[in-house]
Formats: sequence, C-alpha cells, structure tokens
Amino acid sequence: MNSTAFHNADILLPKQGTDMYKWSVIACDQYTSEPEYWEQVSSNVGDAPSTLNLILPELYLEEDGVSGRIDGIHKAMDKYVSDGIFDEYRNAMVYVERVQSNGILRQGIVGAIDLEKYDFSKGSSSEVRATEATVIERIPPRIKVRQGAKLELPHIMILIDDPDNTVIEPIADKTSAMKKLYDTELMQNGGSIKGWLVDEAMQEKIDAALVALADPDTFNKKYSLDNSPVLLYAMGDGNHSLATAKEFYEQLKKANPGKDFSNHPARYALAEIVNLHSDALKFEAIHRLVYDVDCDDLLYELSHALELNDAESSQYVITCCDGTEVKEYIHKQTSNLSVGSLQNFLDSYIKNKGGKIDYIHGADTVKALAQKHNGIGFILPDMDKSQLFPTVIKDGALPRKTFSMGHAEDKRFYMEARTITE
Repeated sequence: MNSTAFHNADILLPKQGTDMYKWSVIACDQYTSEPEYWEQVSSNVGDAPSTLNLILPELYLEEDGVSGRIDGIHKAMDKYVSDGIFDEYRNAMVYVERVQSNGILRQGIVGAIDLEKYDFSKGSSSEVRATEATVIERIPPRIKVRQGAKLELPHIMILIDDPDNTVIEPIADKTSAMKKLYDTELMQNGGSIKGWLVDEAMQEKIDAALVALADPDTFNKKYSLDNSPVLLYAMGDGNHSLATAKEFYEQLKKANPGKDFSNHPARYALAEIVNLHSDALKFEAIHRLVYDVDCDDLLYELSHALELNDAESSQYVITCCDGTEVKEYIHKQTSNLSVGSLQNFLDSYIKNKGGKIDYIHGADTVKALAQKHNGIGFILPDMDKSQLFPTVIKDGALPRKTFSMGHAEDKRFYMEARTITE
C-alpha cells in the first residue's frame, strides 16, 4: 500500500446529528473582496459547530486583530476535540461526489499527501508539484494559523492525469455497498456533496491504479519524454495552503534535529485528488490589466520582444487600448503557453520601467478596466486542460494566475479534518 505520495489518513468527521449544512463552508481563499459573503456565512452558521470557526478567511488576513482571530481558531479546535464532536476513521480515504452549482458532478478521493514527495520550488522534479508560481511572501502569515493548531482542514484539490478513468471513477458503481459519511446541500449556491468511506480492498485498487500511472516507462511514453522524473500529482487549487503545510513541516524538522519524523502527522496534508479529465473541471483564462505605464512604449517593446504580427502561430494575445482591440500572434515564444510568454515580458518590463499589473476574470471586464485606468488590457486564450501536465513538465510551475479552475462557488468546501500534532 501507499507506494505513491497519496496515502490513507486518520480522518475526523462530525458525529451523526451534526448539521452538515452549517458545518461545511467554502475555501478560505474565496470571496476575498466580498465581506458580505462571509457575513452571510456567519449568519447562516450562528452558534452551530462549523468549520467557519476553524479556518481564517483570507479576507481578514491583513486586517487588524488577525492574531486574535487565529487564537480563536486554535481555541475552537481544542474545544471541538475536547467536546468529542468528532468520529475518527482510522487509515481512511473518503470518496466524494460533489454536484456543482451548474449541476455537473465532480468526483474525488480525500486522503493525505506525503510532503516529503512535494517540492514547490522553481524547477522541482518531485512527484507532487505546484502548477503556478508560489509567492513565498504569502506563506508566513498562513504558517501562523498552522502553528499551535491541533487540526487541519483541506480545501486543496490535486489533479491526476487519468484519461482512462482508472483511479477515481470505478468507485461510483460501488457506493451502494459503502458506508455513507455525509450527504448535504452546501450554502451560498455551493451545490451539494456526498461522501463515502473507502474500505481497505478499494484502497488497494486505488493505490495499484496510481502506481500504474506513476510507472516511469508509461509516464515518459505518455508525454513523449526520455527519462524525465514522474509528475503524478499537479496542484489544482490550494497551492499556497499545501506550500504552507510543507514549509511548516520543514521548519519543524529544523527545530528538532535528530528527531524521527517518518510517522509524524505534520509530514502529511489532507487533500482531495480529482481527475483532470472530469467534465466538471473547466479551465478559464485569467486576463491581464497593466496601467500606470507609457502604453505606446510598452506595446512597442512587447511587439519587438515577442515578435508580434498577424501571421498565425500557436500563441497569441489580444491587446485592448484606447477602445481598440488588436489580435497578434507570438513568434518569439518564451513559454509553452501564450500567458507565459506574455507574463515573462511583463515581469521584466514592470521591473525595469515601473507600472502596475492586475489579474482579471472575464474579457469584458478587462476591456472596461483598461478604459477606466487608461491602461492596456491583455486578453488571453483559455488554456486547454490537456496542456497542464506537459507544460508543468517542460516549463515548471506556470506564471501566477494562469487559469481559473471553475467558479468560486464550486471550489472545495471544508468537510474532513485531521489531527496534525502528536
């Protein structure tokens, strides 16, 4: 068992009778500009047991009083444990069926990722890899939440490239014989979710299927590579949360030299694995807005740097400036994706000449904002899901804000928990 980085875990869930609608809330990194969303969540929850009391919505991360919020989170964790609200499922995995707000079913398996097999640094060749650049400055404030925390709750979704549906999908036909752990609607247009306990025999089949995907010869043939290290697990959502778990674990090891951490609970992080090929996963482009710059100079430099013209190529960008849209193709490509070639240029330009960049969802929105700020909007093509693994293998982590994996209300809701202290 457990031949890859994905393991079973000792999973905590509230005892029967808990109001799971109030227990489960959206990932903490959503609705960061919409305090009214979180105020409504708080109103929905009231005094009931809820994961809202165990997580820090990132809306509040930079606000005054955040230390008090973190202390409150740790106290709530201690209270929930001492009050005995949890049942513990030892050596468990949970099969999850989430019906999204659009009615499409997303399947996944919750278990633990071995942080020894994960490296978020640039150029990583680990079995578990980041898919977008990790902003190191975002980690320390999140570590403060994890320090002193008795529990972790995952909103992390990790992708596997399984076009033949060998790992997750076969479980769907077995649920009638499985123990159902939860079945609830989700608040704020979140759809609904069900979870079943995966028994040992099914875990062995899951592990065998993952081992087959991780076979080096199979992997290299699949991506037309030659002796390349296997990438089995690619981050989908929660990149900085997994990076925080990793950094906390590494700090713990440094602070305790000589201690055996081979079975320490902090070595692992709860996550849900999801098949990249699920119909529920839609990759949407995140566009760029650049302002407080000399637009003519930027466009001139961009055209020369990327050799832009109207002769078709595999990469393009649409520039929006002064109400005019121009689609040009990139002939000097510095990345496997249009967004990477553009971002490499923008990072260099802004570093040398100044300016500001923002990341915008929706082509119409970026056009309007370009007009409003007298800036330049860059509309990028949607990323084909099939490009994710080959691009991360070739280029490493993608530029930050390369793609959005679905709408905010369809992100993972907190449900399972796990003890991370000895």
